[in-house]
Amino acid sequence: MEPVANPWFSWSYVERNWGDITTAVSQHTTLTIQAMVIAFAIALPLAVLAHGRPRVATAVLGATGALYTIPSLALFAILAPFTGIGRTTVLIGLVAYALLILVRNIVVGLEGVDPDVRDAARGLGYGRARMLLTVELPNALPAVIAGLRVATVSTVALVTIGVVVGFGGLGQLMFRGFNSSYRAEILTATVLTVAIAVVADLLILALGRLMTPWTRTGRAA
Repeated sequence: MEPVANPWFSWSYVERNWGDITTAVSQHTTLTIQAMVIAFAIALPLAVLAHGRPRVATAVLGATGALYTIPSLALFAILAPFTGIGRTTVLIGLVAYALLILVRNIVVGLEGVDPDVRDAARGLGYGRARMLLTVELPNALPAVIAGLRVATVSTVALVTIGVVVGFGGLGQLMFRGFNSSYRAEILTATVLTVAIAVVADLLILALGRLMTPWTRTGRAA
């Protein structure tokens, strides 16, 4: 029986293209991390600003929601004339898409804090800033972590679309594989993208468990 000429998996492909693969994985990973750090740095103050202010919350969620509805290809095409072809354009797009998920989850977490807990903190003389930092944000952590997980996995997937502006991480290999109908290249890039998403999700989940030990105690009880 003759070997398959165009297999879905080829270790020889991995060996021959190791440099391209590691470069694409590094690019994909760093883009995801940078996008999430920037998005969270923007989302947290926006959510805090919207917390307890219904009109502001409506405006913030409406604006981030509008960004989220723009198709990724269209958004990159809109940005390219102003930010050029490459990393900056992809990064801005990724941050824009992560904002809605993060802002919404942080706001939901803050609004979901037990009113009795707030009343107890006020009775102890807590001001707004101290209430936020030591009571509301810690209690909102489960919702925040959930938002981070969803946003991160979504961002890992969206990085591949950056290929349209020449900076798509593993999307570059997928695109090259589709153009040449090379199955091994397509599958390798796809599997590595899924692996990055799974590893990132597990790391954030582990971080969330470390930061919210009381949730484990509650379940054990």
